[in-house]
Amino acid sequence: MDRARRPTRDHAGELPVSEAPPLQAGRVGRPHGLDGSFYVTRARARLLALGSTVTVGERAAAIIRRAGTDRHPIVALEGVADREAAQRLRGLALTVPQDAAPVLQDGEWWAHELVGCEVHAGTRLIGSVSRLIELPSCEALEVQCARGAGSVLVPVVKDAVLRIDAGERRIEVDVDFLADTLPPAPSRQDRGGDGGD
Repeated sequence: MDRARRPTRDHAGELPVSEAPPLQAGRVGRPHGLDGSFYVTRARARLLALGSTVTVGERAAAIIRRAGTDRHPIVALEGVADREAAQRLRGLALTVPQDAAPVLQDGEWWAHELVGCEVHAGTRLIGSVSRLIELPSCEALEVQCARGAGSVLVPVVKDAVLRIDAGERRIEVDVDFLADTLPPAPSRQDRGGDGGD
């Protein structure tokens, strides 16, 4: 999947489109047939529409054929005329400038917008998002825990993620839903208390 879906979105603090990094649409996979078509791995199907322009290596090219499924798309690019040409591109990233990407609805984000956001359960800082991982049933935020307590996966589902504010770089999670996966809260002594009553 190419984005997280949540019920709120704050547009404040976004980069101007001209300064925003390009979006990765996938990677060139193995060739398909003899006409220069190839599979796209790690595909973001919304960025691979017929007629759209992607950058591969150092050159931009239009998508002139789109087949397969959203999960396993097959594309052909203008100027890639045979199997050998497709094979030479294998492993390269396909990117799209953000200003050419489809407009997201409220409550949708590109994965890179969530990386670096702080994750909180109420007033407790859990850590920060290091990446978004696609799991079989949903996407999950990989959160590097504060104080070097390793990492946890937070499924991007409404029961676990209460609110995302990309502008404030803050994600609120439900500590009760995630109780078995989160590191223990710091003890009173760790927070500066004397531990006595």
